[in-house]
Amino acid sequence: MSFYPFVMEAMMSQWEKVVEYNLSESGVYPISIRELVKDPQEIDELLEIGLDYSQTNGTPQLRERISALYPGSTPDHVLVTAGAAQANFIAVWTLLEPGDELAIMLPNYMQIWGLAKSLGMVIRPFHLREEQGWALDLAELAEAVTKRTKVIAVCNPNNPTGYILTEAEMEAIVAAADRVGAWILADEVYAGAERLTDQETPSFWGRYDKVLIQQSLSKAYGLPGLRLGWIVTQPGMRDELWRRQEYTIIGPPILSDRLAEIALRPEVRPTILQRTRGYIRRGFPVLQEWLDSHGDAFSLVPPQASAICFVRYHLPINSTTLVERLIHEQSVLIVPGDHFGLDHHLRISFGLPPDYLRAGLERIGRLIRQIAG
Repeated sequence: MSFYPFVMEAMMSQWEKVVEYNLSESGVYPISIRELVKDPQEIDELLEIGLDYSQTNGTPQLRERISALYPGSTPDHVLVTAGAAQANFIAVWTLLEPGDELAIMLPNYMQIWGLAKSLGMVIRPFHLREEQGWALDLAELAEAVTKRTKVIAVCNPNNPTGYILTEAEMEAIVAAADRVGAWILADEVYAGAERLTDQETPSFWGRYDKVLIQQSLSKAYGLPGLRLGWIVTQPGMRDELWRRQEYTIIGPPILSDRLAEIALRPEVRPTILQRTRGYIRRGFPVLQEWLDSHGDAFSLVPPQASAICFVRYHLPINSTTLVERLIHEQSVLIVPGDHFGLDHHLRISFGLPPDYLRAGLERIGRLIRQIAG
């Protein structure tokens, strides 16, 4: 088997903590522990926690909080993971074998694509179409899903476009899976990070029996440093995933588990999502104004959710080359469209403090003006 490096994460790993302005992250500005835990007594309780192993599938208290978000589920439907990345890894390991077919939405966070490629699966893509406002190509979906398809992988809201699937598009995906008996692997990490509404993006949970929903606290919650995510699925499948988890991380960190339980409390979670949407709604006009100031250099289908946008640029330069020049000449990091298989695009973060965002964009603008002549 061939190994396909995760090129986006490789670039971010090398540069995100080195550059002066990091506009590559896909979540909002992170929450501090002090901001999350405000009760002095609870802080004292945290300081008394022994740094032991935690329960390997997640503590009952945390799984209870998670299952409450998915009507009809119980804690036995939930496996707590080390972020969505580890959830994706064990899901691919569990559901697919070399030679199996995976139908995958593109563009997408390319971890599942790279894992499947490295492990010898057959990949059949179906696309969101920019010329149609990033709507799902239903004809291509129907063609991509065959009687050999084992898994349909989707990302909703979408990374990198911020597009939210319509009810009709979700129904089409479920119908395609049901037609061939495939599993749906649904990345829903941006649910709760909506830009235009306070209504959370509907889940694939409850629409079909063979689903794996993966979420994390990294994007909509602004808690990426906890490295805490989860999978919600049938209890039997949950147990299969759990057995594979024991070969990887064994279990989630005990402090992350406890802090996640606090974040998902009914009185805390809405405040966190309100904070997230505040960053998104304040940051997007800053970005839009900056894009407009460059005339015809950029075009954008505005994201419906997430703290990122996927911008098309109209300049005679490859996207990776452009980003490498930004790193070395302006000390700014963004994500090249090449990393999603779409050159002449850039993924830019805007869920950041306004002054920091403006300063980073100004540095990008210096190079853009230089290239444009």
